Amino acid sequence: MFDAAPYPFPLETDLSAELQPAAGAQTCHADMVGGVRGLHSALAKASPVARMATLRERLPGPMVFMHGFGIEGQLLLHWICENDLDIDIATLDTGRLFPETYELWARTEARYGRRIRAVYPDPVALESYVGEHGINGFYASPSARKACCEVRKTAPLERALAGASAWISALRADQSSVRRDDGLVRFDAARGMLKLNPLFDWTREAVLDEVEAHDIPVNALHARGFVSIGCAPCTRAIKPGEDERSGRWWWEDEGPRECGLHMREKRVPAA
Repeated sequence: MFDAAPYPFPLETDLSAELQPAAGAQTCHADMVGGVRGLHSALAKASPVARMATLRERLPGPMVFMHGFGIEGQLLLHWICENDLDIDIATLDTGRLFPETYELWARTEARYGRRIRAVYPDPVALESYVGEHGINGFYASPSARKACCEVRKTAPLERALAGASAWISALRADQSSVRRDDGLVRFDAARGMLKLNPLFDWTREAVLDEVEAHDIPVNALHARGFVSIGCAPCTRAIKPGEDERSGRWWWEDEGPRECGLHMREKRVPAA
């Protein structure tokens, strides 16, 4: 059942290094890091579902898959449900998602007979942000946009992962340089947990093939040129020749097309 990944993207990252704690990390993390160091060679050769199953077998405590309802996430959710993996499935409802995303959310729960845990922004922090910046204040400057992402996404992520021993993400290496740097598996020293990217070495084409083969529901926006889908005001369809992340925060001229969820440092919500 757990065959090797059929369309591997070359793994250039030293996965053993990815399991090293960051400089200055608490020494209490050392046992956890040492205990999983041997995973990297096995996971590098395994399929995504085998990667999740292996980590689930070897790691005690709750594991959380943070789902963003992209095509990659839908494939991981399918494998988690079809293989009955003991992995919590959660999503960040920012309050600004597309109607098509909510429709996919409902359709996915109906297909797999499983509720997806919703995590929302803190209402006081959100009221404070809108009071200072306005309802669409994120267009004003990169700092205002990042502050919105902190309130609507990064801070809720901390609550979603509270008490977990590992979190699973649907990112791929070829989406951006920031995501390539994340590695297949690494120790998130700031949160004291492992982070696994089961599709790290897969291409988008490989993901699409699997989704089609299993008739997995996907966001209707993909058929209209939306590749990476986030909040409605901050996402557009990409143009011919643009990379996958170009449709996110397109009005910003510089910097990575990221909200902060996958940045190495643990971010602190804006006041």
